[in-house]
Amino acid sequence: MLTSSIAYKDAWQNCLSQLKSQTSAEEFAKWFLPIIPLEFDGSRLRLRVPSKSFVEKIESHYINMLRPLIAESFGCQTRLCYAVPKSEQQVIQSATDSAVQAIPTRIDPANIQNPGLIIPGIVQKTTPRFDPQLNKNYTFSTFIEGECNRLVRSASMSVAINPGSSTPFNPLYIYGDSGLGKTHVAQAIGNEISLRHPELQVLYVAMSKFQSQFQAATIEKNIPNFIHFYQGVDVLILDDIQELSGKPGTQNAFFNIFNHLQMSGKQLVLISDKPPVELKDIEERLLTRFKWGLSAQIHIPDFQTKIKIIKAKAARLGADIPEDVINYLADNISANIREIEGAISSLVANTSFMGRKITISLAKDILKGYISLYQKEITIEHIINTVCRHLGVDKERLNSSERTREVALARQLAMYLAKQLTKYPLTAIGNAIGGRNHATVLHSCKTISNLMDTDKSFRLQVEELEKLVSA
Repeated sequence: MLTSSIAYKDAWQNCLSQLKSQTSAEEFAKWFLPIIPLEFDGSRLRLRVPSKSFVEKIESHYINMLRPLIAESFGCQTRLCYAVPKSEQQVIQSATDSAVQAIPTRIDPANIQNPGLIIPGIVQKTTPRFDPQLNKNYTFSTFIEGECNRLVRSASMSVAINPGSSTPFNPLYIYGDSGLGKTHVAQAIGNEISLRHPELQVLYVAMSKFQSQFQAATIEKNIPNFIHFYQGVDVLILDDIQELSGKPGTQNAFFNIFNHLQMSGKQLVLISDKPPVELKDIEERLLTRFKWGLSAQIHIPDFQTKIKIIKAKAARLGADIPEDVINYLADNISANIREIEGAISSLVANTSFMGRKITISLAKDILKGYISLYQKEITIEHIINTVCRHLGVDKERLNSSERTREVALARQLAMYLAKQLTKYPLTAIGNAIGGRNHATVLHSCKTISNLMDTDKSFRLQVEELEKLVSA
């Protein structure tokens, strides 16, 4: 607790330094420099001000900016009182009740100057509700659950059922690589809360939009209204929180909003592509608060989750995709969910317009231009090891001059696969497999190709071997 005069005066100076960054030089000099801290007894902060009209100005225009700073520096239960000259009332208590914790938390947009300039989508001043900026298609029912995202989904549903102070997940910090479904689950939280708790004001906003609104408020000298609005939200879902990096003004405004919502028992959901410990150029006081609740990561989807995603997307498009093609897509498409969905849409569109049957070869041909297939580094050594293991042939025998049928076939298969699956020239392949020349490699490849054309069972065996090499 602050007890000495030096301690509370230092705390007040800390408040002033933060206020200076939130106001213009003229505002700061006119409305905050004249304030002198007189006393702090552990529960009441007494400030000397020039006049009663000065108090009215502070209370009507700056109190929502001032109180979170007082709460941080002096404590959440601090009572704010003003001392004015003897010609007027000697002590005036803050009109918004005494305890900092008791700041009004429900803001009526009708009382905010030009709210439409601050938050796009707010209804006119006569309506207290505003657009939550949610996409109704992003729900928990359309979010495919798997091992990669089970923790995130469970925590998100828990928040949606009991948002705010009734859950330990506040803030809920969700992070992961781009395209893994972070925005989907964030919007699903908002939609579920809106359904279960229609009385709550939910708002989803991307950090880029938050930043542009802050800049507009700065230009219009309207930062108090900007902060005031966000402090009235019951559930704030902020996407791409990493974009706060290197923006001290925006960070300071968000710090005040964050503190107020936390103290008021409101719910925060933060979305990022990095965990809190990896965020750069963000104030430590914010990073600390990001870690207060739960940090949960969405991982790259595993094979089975990708199968579910592909089937769900195909069902929504009314497409009948064969199982072998589904498995091919899941095995080869990179793990970005947006890429998976885009690839399926492209495949379905092409087959619909061209009237062609969906097959693996068609999928491979069409998807080249739409997706990034896994670029697996396959070496000749890996091919030799796989062939020897699959056919039960010793590696030394394969590389020797032995010409028995089983060894010769294994050697030819290794050369064929090396030519098909790598970019090595024939001479390099021959040198790596028993020191053969390029003519031997060419002959081996031709032999295997002829056998595949004439023997269906042999072709299936080679395809099986190729999958093992590529796995």
